[in-house]
Amino acid sequence: MKPLILIRLLSIILIANLGIPQIVAAGGLPASVDGEPLPSLAPMLEKTTVAVVNISTRGSVRSANPLFEDPFFRHFFDMPQRSQRKETQSLGSGVIVDAEQGLVITNHHVIENAEEILVTLTDGREFNATLIGQDPEADIAVVRIEASDLNDLQWADSDRLRVGDFVVAIGNPFGLGQTVTSGIVSALGRSGLGIEEIEDFIQTDASINPGNSGGALVNLRGELVGINTAIVGPSGGNVGIGFAIPSNLASDLMQQLVSDGEVRRGKFGISLQELTQELQQVFGVKRGVVVSGVESESSADIAGLRRGDVLTEIGGRKVQSVNQVKNAIGLLNVGERVEVRFIREKQQFITDVSVGESEITFVSGAELGNHLGGVVFENLSGNGRRFVAIVSVQPGSRMARFGFERGDIVLSVNNVKVETVEELMDAVSLQPGKSVMDIQRGGYSQTVLIQ
Repeated sequence: MKPLILIRLLSIILIANLGIPQIVAAGGLPASVDGEPLPSLAPMLEKTTVAVVNISTRGSVRSANPLFEDPFFRHFFDMPQRSQRKETQSLGSGVIVDAEQGLVITNHHVIENAEEILVTLTDGREFNATLIGQDPEADIAVVRIEASDLNDLQWADSDRLRVGDFVVAIGNPFGLGQTVTSGIVSALGRSGLGIEEIEDFIQTDASINPGNSGGALVNLRGELVGINTAIVGPSGGNVGIGFAIPSNLASDLMQQLVSDGEVRRGKFGISLQELTQELQQVFGVKRGVVVSGVESESSADIAGLRRGDVLTEIGGRKVQSVNQVKNAIGLLNVGERVEVRFIREKQQFITDVSVGESEITFVSGAELGNHLGGVVFENLSGNGRRFVAIVSVQPGSRMARFGFERGDIVLSVNNVKVETVEELMDAVSLQPGKSVMDIQRGGYSQTVLIQ
């Protein structure tokens, strides 16, 4: 049977089963059956799609040649100036969540490295946006536009979502323009995917494709339940597995970014290791995460946790991997008290841990002195070591003119080796208004005097 004939046959069967007269206008089903309107998402979408925007950015990244394009290298060998950056563009989506203040929430990766952020509304109006703050670990960013007559979406309580609930994804896939897809909640609390540092995703089969990032996932009432973030599929295409950041998490992070410009994450003061099959036999526990160390006078120490305890639940959520523990702690607010269940010597215990404040992870150069203005330093780690890296450089700033770029690693300051932001701050204070920095870029290093 030819496909076209099959489609027509199915249409006739559908009409017969619904009891609809076969005399209908060409092009689709009638607007009503027995006087009752057919169900449609259109009324809800008319109110929600106006709050979902397109976001396009312009930025630049360092040239791929780390030797001849290195400003320190050129200066040292008196080489001619060359173009060291190439322009980049990105396209994504965003959601207006505060019409009065013009606040738009999106993904960090949508506006990463952006020098210009352009927000386009559904009515065609375009606005240059100002970055309010971003959280790379959870992939959230907030921008502001100066505009009137805006529409926003109301936050839903994502903790009330259930697997099987209907949801609708709204965004700008492949730059086609605003597109709506529907599906259900396929799973909740997805983590350990390696997509972000902090993961607690809603999984949905509503089609999410490149360009949907930062767009809205709404319930059938048109309330915002999540921010579309990532997909799993071959060649970046949709195969019915998409992920969104839950609204409760996104809302909390947005409030911190708006009020403080950064996200403060707590810590317990513990080190962890996976519960291997060998350790399962040692501790007599089948599921959990082993505490391999406890910092003195930390929140965990005060709460009575010890080395060798096996964590099984944090805040009512079962934990079975180191990533799950890190996510559970990373989602808590500083000062919040949380119930922790653990096993010690094959007996179960419960304690309350007050979430302590983590070490400083970000610091702006301007906070350290005017001579370092225009950059942000961050604690990073890799290959078994810790280091301080420059994570952003403001175009046209003093440090940009010196040739500093995102990704540069600070080896030492004023002859003091630095591995953390705290050590960087202490070293800079040794010589106020002047800093001698050893910088590594790729496989090359250079000493720079900044004053």
